[in-house]
Amino acid sequence: MSEAAAQAFVFYLAGFETTSSTVTFCLYELALNQDIQKKTQEEIDRVLKKHGGISYNAINEMTYLQMVVYETLRKYPPLPILNRICTKDIKLPNSNVVIPEGIAVLIPLFGIHRDPNIYPEPEKFIPERFTEEQIRSRHQYTYLPFGEGPRICIGMRFALMQTKVALMYALNKFEFLPGPKTPRKLELTVGTVILNTKCDMYLQIQQRS
Repeated sequence: MSEAAAQAFVFYLAGFETTSSTVTFCLYELALNQDIQKKTQEEIDRVLKKHGGISYNAINEMTYLQMVVYETLRKYPPLPILNRICTKDIKLPNSNVVIPEGIAVLIPLFGIHRDPNIYPEPEKFIPERFTEEQIRSRHQYTYLPFGEGPRICIGMRFALMQTKVALMYALNKFEFLPGPKTPRKLELTVGTVILNTKCDMYLQIQQRS
């Protein structure tokens, strides 16, 4: 019972800040990349018209919106690192390194997601990195915004759906543009648990015509 209560607590607490940060980073990138924003809005308009409004099936049909969310999570993973405990002695493949049981392991998630050998031009926002073909071409563990394996984030599907719904409502009614206070390059705070910026985030918002 105590473990179930702890999981429920994490489900809601961890899902609040991470989801709002992901939506913020996504709208920032869309404001700077108007062609991507327009393409996302066109898909939202088309799918909502087809389904007569928002629904679970409609959201799942928005494949380009999903790619936009995935690329946001690649560039701005909510947790810059993952921490794990080694449960048994293991020799790393293609090396002489052995990790003994009980050792704490830190996985540099931010570094993996921005490795140019895995994601060329990692500073660029390119949703097409997450077509089915591109995903299949990469190793499974080069994209870990929710972790992986038996300790994967329990709220992954809930968080993705929540993020997509928030973006769908925002982009269906409004356009997001850079303003005079919008930074063209974000400085990220060092040493925080949740990825954050040193500066405030300013965007111009106007109603779609």
